[in-house]
Amino acid sequence: MEVFIIRMGLMVIVTENAPPALRGRLALWLIEIRAGVYIGNYSSRVREMIWKQVILGLGKGSAVMAWHAPNDAGYDFDTVGVNRRIPRDMDGVKLISFLPEKKPEKRSKD
Repeated sequence: MEVFIIRMGLMVIVTENAPPALRGRLALWLIEIRAGVYIGNYSSRVREMIWKQVILGLGKGSAVMAWHAPNDAGYDFDTVGVNRRIPRDMDGVKLISFLPEKKPEKRSKD
């Protein structure tokens, strides 16, 4: 008799400007606890399948997914789309850097 152990862990997906079709698809697998914030408890295989669906259906929006991971931080995350927060790897630790805010262009009076 073979015993399979499937490790499951909490995952969180946050979307911005996601198309309604993607939001509906995510709601099939995860609980939407706030607008654009989804949580669930899945294996890494299912988590990766859900993330592929996010990448394919996101359009011009952006998303971040965080999940429990067996590392020093206890979590890992991935992002897709344009956002001011950019993940950076610093000696094996993921940190976030910020891009400067875009200032509106001044119009000349000519």
